[in-house]
Amino acid sequence: MGTGIPSRHPSTPCNVPAGIRAFGSMLGLHRPDAAQFRRMGECLLVGDAPADRLVEWMYTTGSGPARALFEKALAAGIDSIDDAPAPLREFFTEVEAVSDLVDWDKIELGARVMRSGGADGLYIARDVALLGGYLFAGFNQTLLRTGALEKGSNARFAETSQWALDVIGEGGLRPFGAGYRSTVHVRLIHAIVRRHVAAMPDWSTERWGVPINQTDMAATLVGALVAPVMGGIGVGMINRPAEYEAVAHLTRYVGLLMGVDDEFVPDDFRDCVRVLLHTSYALSTPDETTKQLSVPMIDDPLSWNYRTLRGTRRRIARSQHLSITAAFLGPSAMRALGLPRFVVPWYPLIRLPLNLIRSAAALRPGGRERAALRGMREQGKFMDTMVGGTATIGHSATAITHRAT
Repeated sequence: MGTGIPSRHPSTPCNVPAGIRAFGSMLGLHRPDAAQFRRMGECLLVGDAPADRLVEWMYTTGSGPARALFEKALAAGIDSIDDAPAPLREFFTEVEAVSDLVDWDKIELGARVMRSGGADGLYIARDVALLGGYLFAGFNQTLLRTGALEKGSNARFAETSQWALDVIGEGGLRPFGAGYRSTVHVRLIHAIVRRHVAAMPDWSTERWGVPINQTDMAATLVGALVAPVMGGIGVGMINRPAEYEAVAHLTRYVGLLMGVDDEFVPDDFRDCVRVLLHTSYALSTPDETTKQLSVPMIDDPLSWNYRTLRGTRRRIARSQHLSITAAFLGPSAMRALGLPRFVVPWYPLIRLPLNLIRSAAALRPGGRERAALRGMREQGKFMDTMVGGTATIGHSATAITHRAT
């Protein structure tokens, strides 16, 4: 491009899935201006300096003892380690300082709202956020080099879901809670993958930028946490304005823990939508990798763990999840993904009235708490259907991360 920006960054904003554009328009949001668009291109070259320095120290020092110190600091705080090495102290001092900036009542409310999404929230995360993310061909390059095809999309989504469930669990984001630990652990994995993939002989920084860069991380953050709440509106899951703001506050906190720069973490719910819309305009450049990753994912339900009527329920699930993708992404995105352009959106249509009733019930005294409990049970049941229980975060990148242990 001759601009110092990786060539994966298009010269003009891309078309984005119909659902994202429609939601942005409702909030008065449009494509990024020239300065915003260029900035997202520049940030394809920016990683996560504290985490990257930490990983370099781990490799240089001898990763076994270094990893043990990391795990101790993650579980008990950096002050639990006498004379902590500088890279480790720098990293955890930043991480622990983030917790001083949050409103814990908002965090817990946001988590309850996200638990209330139940199985439908996870479906949207899978069928819209994850599958739609394969339109981001530059990010696919990193996925393919970490064995995404060999490990399969089912395993990848299960790990992402496990992280999300840790994050939205009761008290999960409190210092040293399950969500806090999982998020910081994911940040370390990102840094290890960034180092490993960037060193591969076929990786082109001039073309793709830095693996797992700031623009990619911002898109992934809002895609994983906010897109399911946005999509939930389309299937009748309606929340109070204050509850949407609580979701945004939770997302901001998670982003800062994850190593996303302040300029890319959202300030409020409208800003969450802006980040998703703008990064989609900057990153949605499908190529041959899009179909490589998306087409096999459609058949994942055919291997899920149903206890009765297994064959029939697997076929229904395949149709169900394809209908969700089609309803939210639209014909153009479906074609780019290599999927049928026109699919009857039967599942969102039949869920709409039930979820509207549930949304009304959640407005009653104690209703949000009851909705969160029901949703948590549904989410656990879906995880059991997919993978027979919980997933191990980072398992799909084991071959890479074990080189740093």
